[in-house]
Amino acid sequence: MCFSSFRRSCKSKDHVANIIYIDQPVGTGFSYANTSESYISSDTISATQTYEFLRKWFVDHPKYLNNPLYICGVSYIGMVVPIIVQEIYNGNEAGNEPQMNIKGYMLGNPLTDKNRDVNSRIKYAHRVALLSDNLYKSTKANCNGKYIDVDPNNGLCSSNMQLVNECLEKINLPQILEPLCSTLNVNSNLLRWDRSSVEENSIDLLWPLHQVPGSWCRGFNYVYATKWANERDVQKALNVREGIKPEWIQCNTSIEYAFGLSATVAYTFNVPSVVDYHRNLTHKNCRALIFSGDLDMRVPHLSTEKWIESLNLDLESDWEPWFVDGQIAGYTMSYSRNDYTLTYATAKGAGHTVPEYKPRESLAMIDRWFSFYPL
Repeated sequence: MCFSSFRRSCKSKDHVANIIYIDQPVGTGFSYANTSESYISSDTISATQTYEFLRKWFVDHPKYLNNPLYICGVSYIGMVVPIIVQEIYNGNEAGNEPQMNIKGYMLGNPLTDKNRDVNSRIKYAHRVALLSDNLYKSTKANCNGKYIDVDPNNGLCSSNMQLVNECLEKINLPQILEPLCSTLNVNSNLLRWDRSSVEENSIDLLWPLHQVPGSWCRGFNYVYATKWANERDVQKALNVREGIKPEWIQCNTSIEYAFGLSATVAYTFNVPSVVDYHRNLTHKNCRALIFSGDLDMRVPHLSTEKWIESLNLDLESDWEPWFVDGQIAGYTMSYSRNDYTLTYATAKGAGHTVPEYKPRESLAMIDRWFSFYPL
């Protein structure tokens, strides 16, 4: 998760915004706690702790208080960022010090409603020709449009979902056109198309970097990130306290969200939907940028567009292309309500974490948005 703030007056390609990155909740990245109890967290606890962190940070760095503040994140943090933003607005209105110059938030492929986002994968799979018309229509009818926690007594739905699973079990959810890592053991149990990111992208990090086997897979890139983050010189440059954690790992499975679970060893996923938080923010003087990679099936753009539509905002501009270097970078719509504005954009050809797949287009998008320009 990043906290984007302090926009600079100079507009070079390297200076769109200053960013604070935070490893949150505790246990992610280089973050740690001194007691085992402190590792216990949840969606709401995480949001509250982040709000308190920001208050303390601004107390220590008051020269930045007048600069515009945006709260940003991608993927699961979509369940937490709207809560943080609402806490900031509520704190300002209650007179909490320091007063933060909150201007809005930005989310990429955000998990927003845990049931609907996963449920929309079937519709998305049909839209991109991974499911036939007949199979989609039959599954939709027999399952009544509900594909999670299927009633085992509903034989027709279960039969359809078995076929759906066979069609989707080897599709890479974060980017449907890219391969799964060849070392993965794909579990063909019913509904395992909602498996977690670790199962989809993990590889054996003990391989020497020059001996990564088989065809290229995006997960191989993370071998280099892991090696880099565990270099002693790197950790020293980042002011990581020596000896606090045994190693940096890409994903801490004790707090990782696996669809269908209500809690892990240390983390409780206690907020099922944050659509109401988004709706509450439409009554604030607030800007929002929501963007989706259109090849992401983990959080399909279809479900994101659906909850945005449910906010019942005024449509300012309908579906239209946006461009980078004369090429279509994606499509965008904009909405408003009084002092609230929301810009929605797709990134053509991008997967679950848009800047990873389309860095140049992502930079253009956020630079224009920060500058109050149309995409």
